[in-house]
Amino acid sequence: MPTIDLNADLGESFGPWPMGRDADLLGIVTSANIACGMHAGDWDVMAKTIAAAAENGVGVGAHPGFPDLQGFGRRDMAMPVDSLRNLVCYQVGAARAMAEAAGAQLRHVKLHGAMANMASRDLAVARACLEGAKLAAPGVIAVVITGTCQQQAAQDLGLPWAGEVFADRAYQSDLTLVPRGQPGAVLHDPTDAASRVLRMIEAGGIETQDGQICPAAVDTICLHGDGDTAIAMARAIREMLEQSGITLCSFTGRQG
Repeated sequence: MPTIDLNADLGESFGPWPMGRDADLLGIVTSANIACGMHAGDWDVMAKTIAAAAENGVGVGAHPGFPDLQGFGRRDMAMPVDSLRNLVCYQVGAARAMAEAAGAQLRHVKLHGAMANMASRDLAVARACLEGAKLAAPGVIAVVITGTCQQQAAQDLGLPWAGEVFADRAYQSDLTLVPRGQPGAVLHDPTDAASRVLRMIEAGGIETQDGQICPAAVDTICLHGDGDTAIAMARAIREMLEQSGITLCSFTGRQG
C-alpha cells in the first residue's frame, strides 16, 4: 500500500499578530515545517508550535528563510555562500534546541520562500544552505523541491531527503514553481487540487502547467494554511488520499 506525508508551513505568527490556521492543520498533516524567526515567527511562537506538533504526533521540522519579515522571506537576497551557510545553521540550530527542550526531535529541514526557490535553481546556494543544516543537525532529512538543485545538493552531501510536491502551486517544465503573480501560479479549488495530487502520487511524478507528467520523487505534499480555501483544500486532499487507500505517515527519507 503506498504511503505519503502531508506537510505544512507553521509557526508563522509574530508576537500578537496571528497568521495561518496552525491548530486546524495540525489535525490534518503528518509533518510540520516551523518558521525560525527570520522570515516569520519568534521564539515564543516556535516553542508553542513545536510543543503542539509533538502533542499531535506530527513530525517536527525547521523552516529557515531569509531575514525578511516585511517581505515574508519571498524576496531574493544576494548573500555570500558562507553567510548563507551560517544563516541556515543558526536557524536550524535554534529549532533543534527548541525541539529538544520540548522533548521532541527535529526530524527535517525545509527551506522557505525565496531561499528555497534560489536553491532550486542554483546548486551553490543549495549546497551552502544544506551544509548549514547538516552542521546544526547531522542526519537531518532534507525536504527538497523534487528534481531540482536542492535534491542534487542533498544527494551530494549524503543527507537523507524527501521529495516535496506542492498541492496548490503550478509547476514549470523544469520542475520549478511558476512565479507568484503569474496567471495560474496558485491553485484555489480544493477538489481540483486533490485530484491533481492523487494523479501525481499514482503517476510517480509532477504534473506541469502544460499537463505533462515528469517522473520525480513524490514523498510529501505541502499544504498551506493561509487563504480562503486552504483548510478546505487540506481536508479534501487528506480525504481523497485516504479513500484511495494511501497511508498517511511521516517520511523516512531517501538515501542517495
